[in-house]
Amino acid sequence: MKKIYSIILIFLFSLVISRYSYLYFYKHDSYYEDYLRSINKIVYGLNAPRGRILDRNGKVLVDNIGVNTVVFHNLDNSDTLRIANELLNILEDVKEATTIEQKNFYLKYNDTDDLLTAEEQEDLARRKITLEEVENLKLSRIDNLLNYSSDEKKLIHIYYLLNSGYYYDSKIVAEDVSSKVCAIVNEQNIPGLTCEYTTKRIYLYDTMNNIYGKVGQISVENKEYYLQKGYSLNDQVGLSYLEKEYDDYLKGEKAKYLVNDDNSLTLLSEAKPGNDIVLSIDIDLQLKINDIIKKYLDSAQKYKYTDYFNSSYVIVSNPNTGEIIASTGLMKIKDSFFDVTTNILTSSFTVGSVVKGASHTVGYQNNLIDVGKKINDACVKLYLVPEKCSYKRLGLIDDITALKTSSNYYQFMTAIKLTGSTYKYNMKLPVTEEHFKIYRDTFASFGLGSKTGIDLENEATGIKGEQVAPDLLLNLSIGQYDTYTPLNLTNYINTVATNGTRYALHYLKEVRNNEELIYTYEPQILNTVESNFERIKEGFKQVVNNGTGSGYTDKIYKPAGKTGTAEVVYNKNTTTINTSYIMFAPYDNPQYSIVVISPNVSYNNDNDSYIAPINRYISKEVSKLVFEK
Repeated sequence: MKKIYSIILIFLFSLVISRYSYLYFYKHDSYYEDYLRSINKIVYGLNAPRGRILDRNGKVLVDNIGVNTVVFHNLDNSDTLRIANELLNILEDVKEATTIEQKNFYLKYNDTDDLLTAEEQEDLARRKITLEEVENLKLSRIDNLLNYSSDEKKLIHIYYLLNSGYYYDSKIVAEDVSSKVCAIVNEQNIPGLTCEYTTKRIYLYDTMNNIYGKVGQISVENKEYYLQKGYSLNDQVGLSYLEKEYDDYLKGEKAKYLVNDDNSLTLLSEAKPGNDIVLSIDIDLQLKINDIIKKYLDSAQKYKYTDYFNSSYVIVSNPNTGEIIASTGLMKIKDSFFDVTTNILTSSFTVGSVVKGASHTVGYQNNLIDVGKKINDACVKLYLVPEKCSYKRLGLIDDITALKTSSNYYQFMTAIKLTGSTYKYNMKLPVTEEHFKIYRDTFASFGLGSKTGIDLENEATGIKGEQVAPDLLLNLSIGQYDTYTPLNLTNYINTVATNGTRYALHYLKEVRNNEELIYTYEPQILNTVESNFERIKEGFKQVVNNGTGSGYTDKIYKPAGKTGTAEVVYNKNTTTINTSYIMFAPYDNPQYSIVVISPNVSYNNDNDSYIAPINRYISKEVSKLVFEK
């Protein structure tokens, strides 16, 4: 019995020692900091420099520069309204207060009890409603009382900045001020105000900046999220895209001070810059692709029927990892070019026949295709639907040559078989929502109409047509019904290239702190697809070598791909044509994939079927760049 007691005592003693060691050695600093903060004795400096954003070769894409910043430290119960008045006469380009800032200011400096009904005042006295509820009621009724002048609105905004965040936080009042303003602030010796040298974000290349995202102050909507993560309300954070996605890596560590009894500060730890994130982007390649697009946007007017053409998109990727190596979208308006790269994420297009590899997969997965069997290309006539054909009569075709020649008829036959029907002239086709679902589920497994796993927010997945009708099922099978984003097409062609392994698309390659490697992105498999990829890839190979994609990529690179043409209702009087191209190479060992989309490159003309070959020219030059870089 004594032995059992001894074992129990040893166990309990070991438990106490291990717990003490954990608290003392591992959690001591954290608990000590919580203690100091609880008695309002710790303050932090301004935001430390954020980490840089680099391309795959180490070239700096986003950096920090030093700027003059007016900072307020409220350590002695300063009269912030008086300080705001003084600053109004010093600062330049002050913004006017927002409506909510004006409302809160009015509520603080005016008697607003008359905004409550007698019943509400009675409920407050009896504690039936809280002070917070009363404040919200008053705020909702102040609108008509706000009649501040422009200068008063500016004053209120400065006052808001001086009082934002926690009491002891260092507050940014104005950033990137002139040397003159900085000198005046320091000369005036206004209590709590200093002009300091801080950093702000700069973008070193005029491309893809919106993909990098923006940095700014925490919004009201995201306040609770950031507070729970240990941020202060006046912290600068990533507000969008990569800056937001990787904020935990990029944000620096602010200097930490202990507030002494005389309000002086003792430095506890110095500021530390954030980590650098290295992207998969090759900025040199990206800039050269931009030049190619600009060249053809500039020369578009020399081609017929290009009146509505003003933008093109290009994505270069590694199909074996999902890395985005280049991604760009450019739009020309009058004589100016605009970067619209975020459209690859948020905008979708009708893309046409590029989807036929996925359409073939519907046939293979549901035993609707007789592999190698030849049929005679023709037209399809359904009940009450105009005749639907390929772009020309293509003769005898099998599953491979159907891709090579881009036969619509072959896809129509597969879609008809999916309904359990045998084609007859002028037949009524028994189409259901389930038949649309089968196509869309298969397409989604390739990334068409589904999330691509891209490490950015706000990804669109395209638009699905809402109607269920026989001719629309046929349209869906040839890419003429639902819409897809350029990223969708990248995910799709990559999945074909890897024989059915769909990797998440991504921009992040690794995270570094100087020479130290902090994190390396590992490719993520979203799903796998079963299909006859040997036949699909052979068809895509023949497309680019001597089929509809001939001339899009030089044969020496051993390419495989697919072209697409789609009609789009531009307005009630005009139907335009989108052109698209997807490819990978080498076809026996894929290293790169390319997607090129040129929306509205032409428009329908009853007298002429000519379509400007701009997408082909862009594709050929981009291919040469990629495979010879």
